[in-house]
Amino acid sequence: MTGTLYGIGTGPGDPELVTRKAWRLVQEADVIAYPSAEGGDSFARSIMADAIKPDAIEIEMPVPMVSGRAPAQAIYDDGAAAIRDHLSAGRDVVVLCEGDPLFYGSFMYILARLRDDFPTQIIPGVTSMTACAAAHNHALVARNDVLTVLPGTLDNDVMLDRIKASEAVVIMKIGRHLGRIRDLLSTQGLAQQALYVSHASLPHEKALPLSNAPDTAPYFSMILLYKGQDPWI
Repeated sequence: MTGTLYGIGTGPGDPELVTRKAWRLVQEADVIAYPSAEGGDSFARSIMADAIKPDAIEIEMPVPMVSGRAPAQAIYDDGAAAIRDHLSAGRDVVVLCEGDPLFYGSFMYILARLRDDFPTQIIPGVTSMTACAAAHNHALVARNDVLTVLPGTLDNDVMLDRIKASEAVVIMKIGRHLGRIRDLLSTQGLAQQALYVSHASLPHEKALPLSNAPDTAPYFSMILLYKGQDPWI
């Protein structure tokens, strides 16, 4: 008998937004794996810290914050190998992932390496974009409108084409791209309809009109855009 691999969505940051099922599985887990920023802490682990058993075996995957794929893939190779050893020995392994495991989640790289060999279960989590909408008390999308989710790393021409084709837009991974994206939206007359959020659901959350956003955005920040008039009344 082999162990089961669990992909756990830990939500956007507030531990109270973790599902009951995810919390229970982490409380019961003897082996827990999670990504971390190389040289820093794991945000996913910090969300679940109160649920982790003191004697749980922990597998940390320090992912380098670089643009190339190769260094990160090597970390996932090593992490998957360590997880494989536990699964092969009959131990379940819980892998923590910020937000939802399959929505821009690092868990998918572990999943791809192990799902053909071991039983796997995914526990969905609250996504950052729904937490950001909640921070503004503003719907993401309505009726038959098209919602487009874009990484802020896209170049201007591609991003503009996608924005033009949608009624509602979520732009993630803002960080150092904030100024460029704000300028792009301004040239299209859309900046006044855009909303900015950083650290959604956390005590230091900021929810502002994009025009009032700081010049430098943290990694955990997002822009929400609805191009039409308020359609929900």
